Amino acid sequence: MVDFSVLPEDCVTKVLSFTTPRDVCRLTLVASTVMYTADSDPVWETFLPEDYHDIVSQFQLVFSSKKELYFQLCNRPLLIDGGTKSFWLEKWSGKKCYMLAARDLYIIWGDTPLYWRWDSSSRARESRFREVAELVSVCWLEIRGKIDTCMLSPDTTYAAYLVFKSTSAMYGFEYQPVEGWVAVGGNKSETRTVYLDPAPEERQQFHIVLRQAGMLRYPTTGMVGRQASPPRENPPCRESNAQYPKERGDGWFEIEFGELYNKSGEDGELELCLQEVKSGSWKSGLILEGIEIRPKEGN
Repeated sequence: MVDFSVLPEDCVTKVLSFTTPRDVCRLTLVASTVMYTADSDPVWETFLPEDYHDIVSQFQLVFSSKKELYFQLCNRPLLIDGGTKSFWLEKWSGKKCYMLAARDLYIIWGDTPLYWRWDSSSRARESRFREVAELVSVCWLEIRGKIDTCMLSPDTTYAAYLVFKSTSAMYGFEYQPVEGWVAVGGNKSETRTVYLDPAPEERQQFHIVLRQAGMLRYPTTGMVGRQASPPRENPPCRESNAQYPKERGDGWFEIEFGELYNKSGEDGELELCLQEVKSGSWKSGLILEGIEIRPKEGN
């Protein structure tokens, strides 16, 4: 065991700066002799992003210490780029995190009301952004996003997540997986297949009941000349190793669809893509908040 109390304060500060915010918080619980140093500005400044001065001036943040500023940036995502992105720090590592709003994404037919609806009412008020995108009906689902890797923390493994909700009348995602991938500089990651409907059995029964009651309607032939098919009463099984959405603490769902290692000194453009373009079946009921990019757990 190291007795930190016998070390000079600047030496303790230097040692703590090579750890993580999680380590420092844990240390203060078991070593009260270094609590003053562990809470000091020189220690917590090392965990803040290099451009934190610009962030403070832009958003006029008020704080009494660098530790307080750090946790403000962790707990209160800031809207940037005209409200089309949000930025915050991952609490236990200090790594940068972002969410690209639906408006910051390229959505095939996203500006065609027959296929997508932009909602700024009650559903959007549940979001950190001014509006969300609701899928009315499409047979070709394609969502893409881009962000410069220089905005991310270097030497960090990041994961990309689709953040969304579903309406009670969601259909077309029950047994048809969606493909996702990320790419930097044209180097594409392995394609993943994920399911966006977390409860296919319950939703399938819901559709059958509505159809029997004559309350469920499906879109007729659209601009692409394809006709919707109703949910199947005897649907195929899902893949045994498939990934499913998880509910978040903020009430939205997320599904991881790709990851990358952001190597220091190799700046480029991170491309993100999620699509279902093979089946030709119609899909509806997805409420899209955006795509989140954050450090992989355990990174």
